Amino acid sequence: MRRAAFAVAASAMAVSLAACGSAKESGDKADSSSSASNKGDNIKVGLLLPENQTARYEKFDRPLIEKKVKELTNNKGTVVYANAKQDATTQNQQVDTMITNKVDVLIVDAVDSAAIKSSVQKAKDAGIPVVAYDRLAEGPISAYTSFDNETVGKTQGEALLKALGSKAKSGKIVMMNGSVTDPNAALFKKGAHSVLDGKVNIGKEYDTKDWKPENANANMEAAISALGKKNIIGVYSANDGMAGGIITALKAAGLNVPVTGQDAELAGVQRIVAGTQYMSVYKPYPEEANTVAELAVAIAQGKDLATVAPDKVDSPSDKGIPSKIIGVVALTKDNIKDTVIKDGIYTVGDICTSAYAADCKKIGLE
Repeated sequence: MRRAAFAVAASAMAVSLAACGSAKESGDKADSSSSASNKGDNIKVGLLLPENQTARYEKFDRPLIEKKVKELTNNKGTVVYANAKQDATTQNQQVDTMITNKVDVLIVDAVDSAAIKSSVQKAKDAGIPVVAYDRLAEGPISAYTSFDNETVGKTQGEALLKALGSKAKSGKIVMMNGSVTDPNAALFKKGAHSVLDGKVNIGKEYDTKDWKPENANANMEAAISALGKKNIIGVYSANDGMAGGIITALKAAGLNVPVTGQDAELAGVQRIVAGTQYMSVYKPYPEEANTVAELAVAIAQGKDLATVAPDKVDSPSDKGIPSKIIGVVALTKDNIKDTVIKDGIYTVGDICTSAYAADCKKIGLE
């Protein structure tokens, strides 16, 4: 997936970006395609995704990237794929395998942005440029694309404040952040705090191990026990998967309070329709996936990145990385048609199954 207050109406949701977040114009990086030889369309792209707990990676990212690579290489390029299943050691081993397979360029969505650093260096030493995808990995990265992650947190925080309205300080909220190994989670948290601090009372806050819904569920049960269910008025959840675990705990306690999310997972959208989840953050995956494919192919073919990556970002270990930062949209029941349905992510039939048909009808989703 991320600055000002936003309207819920779809026309006001899109967040326009120039050079944002950690984007910096200083410290230009040398042409990142210089280390790759021009192989024409016969290129081999390595793709390493971090986990399969979140539906987006297998459902959207992988097939979209594979399709775009084919399109950009006249069906001659190939994608070699592996998923680390949330294990940083496994992902480092997968980088070694990609080096052995002599891929021409490697796309990495890091499980742990710091732990991958030595493997990124190893790939570069083997003449394989690395493109960081969705999470900014450390090491000599040649290019990067992601969403404006701080704005994601701000968008979630603004939505929660809107849902709470005049009751924002009448009780306590629980903050369920993502995994500490994911640099994006820190940015989501920072953005959310910048909006929420001083405007709500934060009763409990957790960094959720591995982003797992079951861990979020356990944390939420602990928060309910510690704070008392009558005192909880809302939950900041950093993504939809965790929101599912949180809502299960809330239901068991007889609570229905506003809960945020992110990723516009199908189950999350259905919970929004049903009214058990207030919002999600829709991140246009096709744009992000197409961008990383364009970056990878351009690097492998020795082309200039200026038109594909107009921004610059800094990681803890590198400066001036050519990048493209993509905007996000706040998703509520009011703009489902204008976001995930319009973009072809889901059909009305996907969302409005028999269990949700009545709820869909209430909001005009038929």
